[in-house]
Amino acid sequence: MKIDALNLNTEHFIVEHLQGSPGNRQLIDGFVAPNNARGLESYLKLQADNDENGNGSRTYLVKDAETGKLACYFSLRSGLIAVRREDDLFDTIPAIELANFAVNDAYRAAGGKVDRVGAYAFRRFVQPIVKNVADLVGVKYLYIYALPQERLIRYYNWLGFVRLPMEAEAFVYSHVKPAYDQGCIFMYQEV
Repeated sequence: MKIDALNLNTEHFIVEHLQGSPGNRQLIDGFVAPNNARGLESYLKLQADNDENGNGSRTYLVKDAETGKLACYFSLRSGLIAVRREDDLFDTIPAIELANFAVNDAYRAAGGKVDRVGAYAFRRFVQPIVKNVADLVGVKYLYIYALPQERLIRYYNWLGFVRLPMEAEAFVYSHVKPAYDQGCIFMYQEV
């Protein structure tokens, strides 16, 4: 199902697939991530197209409905969570990873029209897309590997993400944590 079929656009923002418009490349080139998240900027500018073409993830741009400026972006991909069973084996739980999620500091500095554009995008775009996928295939959780900064951990907690107990978190890290997320904190929420 195409993103347009979900009709997620609002009076403030439209959400569009990374490769949905020829002008998106210029918007991406002007994206500025917060100082603590330069890897998210690099991903969008240098790797997102490759992941799209290889079916590794889907990246969506959230654009101001009036000006067309890039407000934020997010990437989703299928995944799983490993949980330990009592017999020391493990089961996997189907999930979706919010692999990348960042607000454009240039948009924020220009006085974007919504104060908490990231939270707005999460609730109005990310969660409905994940819910739609969950209606089509088995998905139990949405998860993220958050940068290990207390402010971000509190923010994701405010969005409904929680951490696992330390032992369970260590088990997840030892089984399914990607190398590029080293040092990040696993958080999840039920779909």
